[in-house]
Amino acid sequence: MPNPKHGPRMVPDQPVSFIPPDSEAREPETGIALCLSGGGFRAMLFHLGALWRLNEAALLPKLNRVSSVSGGSIMAAMLGLKWSRLAFDQGGVAARFEQEVVKPIRSFAGRNVDASAVLGGILLPGNAGDRVERAYANYLYGDATLQDLPDAPRFVINATNVQSGALWRFSKPYMADYRVGMVRNPIVTLAKAVAASSAFPPVLSPVELEIEPGSFEPGKGMDLQREPFTSDVVLTDGGVYDNLGLETAWKRYKTVLVSDAGGAMAPEEDPKRDWGRHAYRVLLMIDNQVRNLRKRQIIRGFVDAQDPHDGAYWSIGSDIGHYGLDDSLPCPHEQTLDLAATPTRLKRVSGDRQEHLINWGYAICDAALRKHVDDRLAPPAGFPYGGEL
Repeated sequence: MPNPKHGPRMVPDQPVSFIPPDSEAREPETGIALCLSGGGFRAMLFHLGALWRLNEAALLPKLNRVSSVSGGSIMAAMLGLKWSRLAFDQGGVAARFEQEVVKPIRSFAGRNVDASAVLGGILLPGNAGDRVERAYANYLYGDATLQDLPDAPRFVINATNVQSGALWRFSKPYMADYRVGMVRNPIVTLAKAVAASSAFPPVLSPVELEIEPGSFEPGKGMDLQREPFTSDVVLTDGGVYDNLGLETAWKRYKTVLVSDAGGAMAPEEDPKRDWGRHAYRVLLMIDNQVRNLRKRQIIRGFVDAQDPHDGAYWSIGSDIGHYGLDDSLPCPHEQTLDLAATPTRLKRVSGDRQEHLINWGYAICDAALRKHVDDRLAPPAGFPYGGEL
């Protein structure tokens, strides 16, 4: 059992921490991991566009892992739930991607979820997280559980354990927090797991998970495998710990694809002075700097000849012109910056804006793939929706 005095340690220039019993000397294995960041409905739709392009490029069945956070988890859970119904052809392209994945996600993006959840949490029994979970069950996942996800690729839905301060991972074979321990083959609904992953604090947080303490595998927790840590788990948004979903991907696989729909922090000429709003602004600054550090370390890892990783990173705030492709899809930076400013909400997105966000995710993913992953990929004929962004 790991020494409880030895907690997570950052290795210089790595975007993740090594946690006991991880070996810092272990090389990542050959395989492809896809990371889907947080960012509410904005992220969900942007990632949908990226997945659309990955499907056309026949990369979906080559994925070994899909690691997601918050809005990315809404998208990932739907992809995982419908995996067996996607009808992959011999070339690796899912013929039913639009019917099984695009259609329900777009329908869900037309609903208002967070405002009604918060209001109900104030006026009625229960909390906002319970109501978000109910919306996910009613409109996306039904009563499906983690056991309805495919064996391959491995889907990992990430939340943050407020009690331990560590990452809480939901997956089909197990759910775990390295400090608390591991539960094998968990029967947790996808709606619950995604609600925890997207429990944006403070309004949608926390989501509570009641567990039978005896279900934890003995000796798997580092220092907190005891009640109440093993019985009443208090979770919040996975982005609090890792907004890119990197932790379970970077340490495991050599090729990492990162789709980042996190928004950039906007300048504020006259920041609020009252303690509540001023504190919120300061917390945004802290979060922004942590995310920027991870991004810089990812890109450094890709270009460092001594680092075993390769792959691609694309962002909703990127300028497609920076990829230097003569035949990238036309995406004026002013328009894409406007899309990147879409609020981080679970709030209805108009049909036109949905299509623009999907088109943008599709286009920037295409540019990143053809520049950094496979320059033999043929350029797309056009956007999924219409002739322009």
